[in-house]
Amino acid sequence: MDIKEIPLTPELKCDDYQTSLEFYKDVLGFDVLYNREEEGFAMLEHQGARLMIDSLAVCDRFVDGEIKKPYGQGVSMQILTTDVQGLYDKVSSVNWDIFLEMEEKWYRADDIEVGNKQFLVQDPDGYVLRFYEDLGDRPCVESEV
Repeated sequence: MDIKEIPLTPELKCDDYQTSLEFYKDVLGFDVLYNREEEGFAMLEHQGARLMIDSLAVCDRFVDGEIKKPYGQGVSMQILTTDVQGLYDKVSSVNWDIFLEMEEKWYRADDIEVGNKQFLVQDPDGYVLRFYEDLGDRPCVESEV
């Protein structure tokens, strides 16, 4: 897929470019599509999901107000993966704090429920990443009143 064909790619500001790059590559298994180390910038991809990291120390051009940790407050990014358990095990093996432990969660989507096996982790700057594996769908289970 051409880099220009992705309809949405979040850019995450980071304090320490090298620490963030190593976290995304070595812990989460993202591939580096390209980087500009001199600018503290990288385009990353994990199984088709893309994001950019950009060092605040080098460029604050797109920051429109005060920025403080944890960055991305109130935003979590859901990222589909083919082996959520393996990724969870990898994150746990390096003693990285898990924001929300592995769970199986079903969400109502009109008249069906869609299932996720998921966990949440924060990157070095506090961005919340929800990695999930699709469990399919099922008829909506009505709760008793």
